[in-house]
Amino acid sequence: MISQKKVNRHGSQKVRVLQGPPTWLFLIGCSVSIGSGQSLQGKSSLAVLDRFSESVQELSARVATSVVQITATQHGTREDSVSGLASLTLARQQTVGSGFIIDSEGYIVTNAHVVAGAQSIKVHLIQRSAVARADKPDQLIASALAEAFVPPMEAELIGVFKEADLALIKISATALPSLPLADYNSLRQGQVVFAFGSREGLTNSVSMGVVSSVARQPSPDNPFIYIQTDAPINPGDSGGPLVNTKGEVVGLDTFILTQSGGSEGIGFAIPSPLIQVVCDQLRTQGHFRRLVMGVGTQTITPALALALKLPRSSGVIISDVMPGGSGNAAGLKLNDIITAVDGKPLQNLPAFLMAMLVHEKGQPVQLELLRGGRRLPVSVDVVEEDGTSDRIADLGNPEKDQIPKLGILAVGVNKQVEAMFAKLRSPYGVLVTARFEASAAAVTGLRVGDLIHEINGVFVAEPETLRQALDALPGGAPAALLIERDGKLQYLAFEMQ
Repeated sequence: MISQKKVNRHGSQKVRVLQGPPTWLFLIGCSVSIGSGQSLQGKSSLAVLDRFSESVQELSARVATSVVQITATQHGTREDSVSGLASLTLARQQTVGSGFIIDSEGYIVTNAHVVAGAQSIKVHLIQRSAVARADKPDQLIASALAEAFVPPMEAELIGVFKEADLALIKISATALPSLPLADYNSLRQGQVVFAFGSREGLTNSVSMGVVSSVARQPSPDNPFIYIQTDAPINPGDSGGPLVNTKGEVVGLDTFILTQSGGSEGIGFAIPSPLIQVVCDQLRTQGHFRRLVMGVGTQTITPALALALKLPRSSGVIISDVMPGGSGNAAGLKLNDIITAVDGKPLQNLPAFLMAMLVHEKGQPVQLELLRGGRRLPVSVDVVEEDGTSDRIADLGNPEKDQIPKLGILAVGVNKQVEAMFAKLRSPYGVLVTARFEASAAAVTGLRVGDLIHEINGVFVAEPETLRQALDALPGGAPAALLIERDGKLQYLAFEMQ
């Protein structure tokens, strides 16, 4: 995570009222002054500005109808004070974000954090009439004001890839105006771009800037790269498109670096190639497949290279080889340097991630290694990670699966749960599907994916059994949960709150 990163819709909004003559009087004054003594060259310059403004208006009108506002409703905790005592209360919350139509059949791409844990997702489409009659300002303004009164549409969550913060949703509509993805290789620093979204909940907003960096890696060991831009991006814009002057999506607005909570000119967007790869799989499979080979990788930094006396000061090093994994079986070793994947030279960790994302399923990965100063080709089988953590989050129902004294949502083990895990130590128990933020779950040490089998030696068969056992324990009483985590049994001991 990046410090000072804010991507949600919360935060204060400061409004400053400027005193003085109306802006239109100032503009009229300027036009009179220019008109009274301007040269032919001055007229030509103004004409260039007019043409630029008209081009931006045309672009905005074309892109806006493909941008949507998303309202996700979920359950979360908030702090209430009753009789001077603070308590956590489960409440319905709404997150406002953005998205864009990537396919005319109703498919919309957004950020995973916009729809995380949502029980209801509603999509607000822009009326085409609001941008189609720019030649009649009176109708244009009326249509824009009417946007807020257009009924939203229910959306279905198709799939998420939380690691990349991408999600695909769908509405029941056809023949929608979709946006094409841009060629990432054509992106250049200084290129003019436009950020569309719903900043602070204000539908159909647009800002302009340039590409500050075509590839920004937030930290050396972050496997993803982002497009950095100074186009203003604010809370509510998450999931909106960053487009070029052709109206093509170069990236998906995702997060900002900020001290104030608002835009400070440091925004980041997910590049178009990753959007394409992830959305294609989410649409066809409902989840994103992760091909793994049982190794850990890190970026080689100059400090690491000096400390380990490595033959090169950049690239990707194997920092872990897991027992029983295909990498171990293929003979990969700690401190092997990966120089190429499937014949393509490898310079950094994001390049390694992308190579694994596009690798064909069922085929071994061809690695070129640097080990002890000599080059070594290795063929490694890969397996598809099951994405269990993404699917667990879809199991819980906040309205009936709460266990407030543990600060969790939980469901009993059933066939669906059994199918997610290769082997359970017991066919009975309670699966933790979600934790409430700043809740008792932080005290107990419970994590999403934990299976609770016992409490204080009493067998737990279903959530109701666990609730009754917890209700029987007074505040301050000791409690010990026997849980199954990653196939191993362990105790979590704590005092009841």
